Amino acid sequence: MDPDFSRLDEFLDDGGLDGYAFHDDDSNSDLYYVAGFGAPDPFFAVYTPEQTGVLVSSLEYGRASKEARADVVARHSDYDLRAKREEYGPQEAKDRVLAEFVADLGCESLAVGGRFPVGVADALRDHGVAVESDDDNVVQDIRATKTEEEVEHVREAQRANEAAMARAEELIRGADREDGVLVREDGEPLTSEYVQQEIEIELLRHGCALDDTIVAGGPQAADAHERGSGPLPADDPIIVDIFPRNKDSKYHSDMTRTFANGDPGDAHRERYEVTREAFEAALDAIEPGVTGEDVNQAVVDVFDDHDYPSIFTDPETESGFIHSTGHGVGLDVHEMPSISRGGDELRPGHVITIEPGLYEPGEGGVRIEDIVVVTEDGYENLTDYEISLT
Repeated sequence: MDPDFSRLDEFLDDGGLDGYAFHDDDSNSDLYYVAGFGAPDPFFAVYTPEQTGVLVSSLEYGRASKEARADVVARHSDYDLRAKREEYGPQEAKDRVLAEFVADLGCESLAVGGRFPVGVADALRDHGVAVESDDDNVVQDIRATKTEEEVEHVREAQRANEAAMARAEELIRGADREDGVLVREDGEPLTSEYVQQEIEIELLRHGCALDDTIVAGGPQAADAHERGSGPLPADDPIIVDIFPRNKDSKYHSDMTRTFANGDPGDAHRERYEVTREAFEAALDAIEPGVTGEDVNQAVVDVFDDHDYPSIFTDPETESGFIHSTGHGVGLDVHEMPSISRGGDELRPGHVITIEPGLYEPGEGGVRIEDIVVVTEDGYENLTDYEISLT
């Protein structure tokens, strides 16, 4: 992948800054996106319009030399770290190495993101480097618009997601019902933990990984991010939310379905049908130029028409629609743009979720979620999975 960093160049030029710096591990998707490299321990990287440099330990040097999207790959030992330790002590030695590396890249001033360590920023300032915070989140904004290659990465993760969802549905719909709970073929209760385990196994078979799948039924499903535990209830809706990350590309997908084995009752059925209506209204609203707030409002309007509260009409409500309509997906499972109040204008290449839901404490909840990419004339749904409660 060869990202377009012209907007980052413009940001640096407008701010009179020489480069953009990162100091983190591979959990920082901005760093991975710019450097094309990740490591389990923090490392240092600097982007400039002329070159990108990466400073790593000797342990990571070989891999960084092969994998990093960098013009310069250096080791701490290249800057006599050991000798500096003896002369200045361990912390000052590290600080001097960073400052010399920055100087070698021709930088006297740097922008940094919100996750940049304060101590490192202060140390650079102490050694004559001007460091300014990027309040515009420019790298995150650039990442929000996906290339065709990135969309294919999401699509691949989504195919794995659908295979895992099929396994979860098979277990839930195929279970027997005894004494109000679902039962496996071996007579043991079908638990959230068992379904979660089977989801994770299926994802691994498709090159993806996930540690926190949501399989929550009955009253547990009234909490939108409750992971779920214990025997799954018969009749009541069961929310299954899967958001895997492809182990090779590192891109995510995200999908939710709600299943019921038995008769969920009129109240749950109504919530499901209204949620489906809100889901379709949100999809109908998607096109370039509309805002995330516009799409979110389409959902709120449907719920309002059916007399269901939302946090957007009643911020204190604990029932009804208690979260936003969606979010961007890519290297992070939650990233820009926001499909909520205050959400920015949608652009072609934005990959977003649409996930309305309704919840009732003490009873349960329902949620439906697809992942789509905004196109020049609307959107393409990357999800190919049936929507059905029973």
